[in-house]
Amino acid sequence: MKSLPKHLLYPADIFVDKSPHTVSTVLGSCVSVCLHDSTLGRGAINHFILPQWNGHDLATMKYGNLSIIRILEELLTLGSKYEDIVAKVFGGAEVLTGMPTNFHIGRRNAQIAIEILNEFKIPILLSDVGGNRGRKINFNTLTGEVEYEFIRHRERVLNVELQKAKTKQAISSNELSFFKSESYLRRHFYNIS
Repeated sequence: MKSLPKHLLYPADIFVDKSPHTVSTVLGSCVSVCLHDSTLGRGAINHFILPQWNGHDLATMKYGNLSIIRILEELLTLGSKYEDIVAKVFGGAEVLTGMPTNFHIGRRNAQIAIEILNEFKIPILLSDVGGNRGRKINFNTLTGEVEYEFIRHRERVLNVELQKAKTKQAISSNELSFFKSESYLRRHFYNIS
């Protein structure tokens, strides 16, 4: 990709700007919709966590039904026309293990994105959703190009194993500290040898 200012997009956020950027984000069950207007060379992207706002909590960009409409409105405010906007959709993996089988957050996130884009008649040029692996995407808002790669499961397993080893080491270290302090207490406060 051409060297552009970079922006890291966090979950529950959107990015829309007149000037071109390369926007990066990492997705698991979350979904990103990349909207692009090739006539003006502008783009917008979201990173939503849940499919729909229930009307009770704070209405934020973590909800797909709100954030997709928001990035579309923002592009229109910057001068884009509906007929010039196209979309690409990424994410929606089922990476959360141990959840009830009817939960399917990733699938529901991808489904709401496609439904809303179809409702507004925004053509979807590319959709890479589902599976069980996360994705890292880089979106060029000038050209509309999206580079993406899967996050390798092996890396995640190694990170989990590393975390387990660190936790086990911390527990062993805490146990040792506990026994040292208990021994210290016995000797110094209770005069037990």
